[in-house]
Amino acid sequence: MNASSGSTHFIRARRGYAGRRIVNAAMLVFTGLTTMLALVPLFWIIGYVVYQGGRHINLAFFTQLPTPPGVEGGGVWNAIQGTILLVILSGIFAIPPGVLAAFYAAYYPNTPLGIVVRFSTDVLAGVPSIVIGLFLYALVVVAQGHFSGLAGGIALAILMLPTIIRTTEEMLKLVPPTLREASLALGAPEWKTSLQVVLPAAGNGLITGFLLGLARASGETAPLLFTALGNEWFDFASLVRSGVETGLNPFEVFIRIIEQPVDSLPLTLWKYAQQPYPERIQQAWAAALVLMGFVLAINIAARLWIVVRARRMKG
Repeated sequence: MNASSGSTHFIRARRGYAGRRIVNAAMLVFTGLTTMLALVPLFWIIGYVVYQGGRHINLAFFTQLPTPPGVEGGGVWNAIQGTILLVILSGIFAIPPGVLAAFYAAYYPNTPLGIVVRFSTDVLAGVPSIVIGLFLYALVVVAQGHFSGLAGGIALAILMLPTIIRTTEEMLKLVPPTLREASLALGAPEWKTSLQVVLPAAGNGLITGFLLGLARASGETAPLLFTALGNEWFDFASLVRSGVETGLNPFEVFIRIIEQPVDSLPLTLWKYAQQPYPERIQQAWAAALVLMGFVLAINIAARLWIVVRARRMKG
């Protein structure tokens, strides 16, 4: 290559580099604008819910049971208690089987059962939530003869399972195989290695998956229409008090509570938004704001837990 051809190649390379920089800058601007365009509706919705709901939130909203339609005042204490009960029940029903299924799918992915678990998880993730509600109506509500928090908790647990199984499986795959092999080589049995070595190593991702599943379950409405139904007079303290007065033991009181139809914040929001009473519409906006705050609190708790755990592991 002589000096003339080398100079020509250098000039072409500079022009090509300048062209790529222009295209890169243009694509960055385009990406930023489209990102802002996608965020505008999100922030608009959040801002409008905060504006509408924040005007009607007061202490009574969190501490009192609903008043009859058309009567001002009252709150959604029944829905808050019902939401907490349903989230706890769904977590109890979903987390243990979800973790076990994820362990099997991660350790034995190519076995017939492993393939079935992964395929079933994918199928279950695509099933509409209202179909799950109808399924639980036929399976639990008809068998019990009445709507109940138990049926609602099982329905939400089924909705949580795909999230828990998938996130747990992916987190288990990130744990170095040598860690598990070292534990097995030292003579620890498989179950002890899974519980005391692999599970803590993947703990951050597992907790995040659990909380994401709980956040999804706490915002569902459709399956609860056919299972929990709603109960404007649900009061945990009254049920416990009446159970103690009638001589029931704690387990019988617990069964009595979960056999009651219960309300939830998304269910209350759906019902109140359809009613022609202004005070109910206002409380629907306030319930939407509380529900958003509840889901946000779960996500923040997950992040804080991860940060605290990471600091402890480093220290």
